[in-house]
Amino acid sequence: MIADAATGVALALRGEGGPYALSGVLRQEDTLTPAAVRVLGADALAPYAMEHLAAPFGADDEAVVRQALAAFPPKADASEVSVWSYRGLVEASHTFLPGAGRQWPAVPEADTGWVGSEPWPKLSHQVSQLAALALPGLAPGLAEQLAARTDDLARGFVRAVRRRDWPQAAGLGRWLARLPDVPRTLGLDSGLAFVRQLGGADPRVTLHIVAAQRFHGRGW
Repeated sequence: MIADAATGVALALRGEGGPYALSGVLRQEDTLTPAAVRVLGADALAPYAMEHLAAPFGADDEAVVRQALAAFPPKADASEVSVWSYRGLVEASHTFLPGAGRQWPAVPEADTGWVGSEPWPKLSHQVSQLAALALPGLAPGLAEQLAARTDDLARGFVRAVRRRDWPQAAGLGRWLARLPDVPRTLGLDSGLAFVRQLGGADPRVTLHIVAAQRFHGRGW
């Protein structure tokens, strides 16, 4: 289900398959839908950031989002990744789905101290899991902190490519596409194209590369 939903988002971002509707790729009545939305996070709403690619957001779509937010809030002992992922979905609801009468939950607080303190291998792993937050306008505080560690993320991207860890490479590459001052020697565009060529059988890898292209103009 997650793979199918990721494919649906990627197709929409490419302008294929007709207007995107969240409730069209993840149906409210399916018991696994809340979990799938929680895993995709903000990416479940990515096409709504480009209004011409999405159908009008309706009551069924809203119900799907609210199901996920209610079913899987982060627990008190949740990891930073889990907290930030949940925050990203809430923030995307506020940012991409404005509308009279829609009262989304408040955006929860999330710490950024770990960004400066984690060694680069662990940081790279965590940041790759938060690739959906690389959407424009989301998590500006996190993006600011990550900008100070661009070199470390670039190092993680190279290591992930060498290890053929395509999900991690795609997630890191997507964040690097958003961040300023990426080392020109990294060859990010050709690197992203390479990751898609070899790792594109994974729909979430494809989604990350397509998002880097559509929103940040990288990886063509």
